[in-house]
Amino acid sequence: MAQVELVHVTKRFGKVTAVNDLNLKIEQGECFSMLGPSGCGKTTTLRMLAGFEDLDEGEVIVGGEIYSSSVKKIYIPPNKRNFAMVFQAFAVWPHLNVYENVAFPLKDRRLPKAEIKERVDKALQHTGLTKVKESYPNELSGGQQQRIALARAIALNPTVMLLDEPLSNLDPKLREEMRFEIKELQRKFNYTVVFVTHDQAEAMAISDRMMIMDHGVVQQVDAPMKIYNHPANKFVFGFVGLSNFIPVRVQEGGAVVESAPEAGVLTREIPAGFKAPSATLACRPSEIAFVSEGEGGVKGVVKRRAFLGEVIDYRVMIGATEIRVQKLYRQGLLREGETCYLRFNRLHWYEA
Repeated sequence: MAQVELVHVTKRFGKVTAVNDLNLKIEQGECFSMLGPSGCGKTTTLRMLAGFEDLDEGEVIVGGEIYSSSVKKIYIPPNKRNFAMVFQAFAVWPHLNVYENVAFPLKDRRLPKAEIKERVDKALQHTGLTKVKESYPNELSGGQQQRIALARAIALNPTVMLLDEPLSNLDPKLREEMRFEIKELQRKFNYTVVFVTHDQAEAMAISDRMMIMDHGVVQQVDAPMKIYNHPANKFVFGFVGLSNFIPVRVQEGGAVVESAPEAGVLTREIPAGFKAPSATLACRPSEIAFVSEGEGGVKGVVKRRAFLGEVIDYRVMIGATEIRVQKLYRQGLLREGETCYLRFNRLHWYEA
């Protein structure tokens, strides 16, 4: 049985359908991310799961128990759902020290003092805050303040932990550290984690599975690697990972760039049954190779290059079409304005 189940869930705000007929199952102990552009419906879905928003249609079921149902008129309020939620804002009380911040919701539930101490001490230990438990939030770094929120969530011993953009206020290096700490805590306690983010690297780093949404509609649910390598559609391909979309003309000898058919053939492998005269071919910048003239590559000109450490990021023009190519620094440099030849090692076909 799934730990969390959303059945035909729909939420509207006036004439806008924020979430449209969502069906989803999340397993016990799974780290599940909801990913998509702003306004796609991911935060609304999380809020319905938490009970902060009631749903217009469908049901939310947790551990086999109905938490929300539009048909059966069931609604369990947030404070009765035994969820823990970590928000984008650190949400710590500045007048309370670390220990008191973590203990506050447990005191609010009127738990015995001995149990509160045991839970708080355990949460502080696992989030590395034991040595600063007497400190106040303004004496701590942003990462330590976010750990307070995580410790508070752990101390609640929740059924499900809900994370809403919890790392977006941290600097890039700290975000990277914290995402692995969250994953480690999830493995250690075997919580079911539902994580909302617009950061694809963050989602791919910590997720067992993730859901890609757009305009309230689910586009794909799968493991991160499968979504990256086998996107369900053009939107998913463009949203997850770096991408090139190349308008092409399909002719007897293969596919050529629409804006520069004379530059050469991208591929001679046309999918079986594809009859349209034009298409859009998609590829990753890392799936393109520079080759020598005469090796069958497509002719282009280096418009710009950028040094990104181990990687050189090139923008290559094939006619009026710009192609992004990324190569390791050690593989040599091409100059801006230099003629080059590209071989496309992997291409995805989409309708024009």
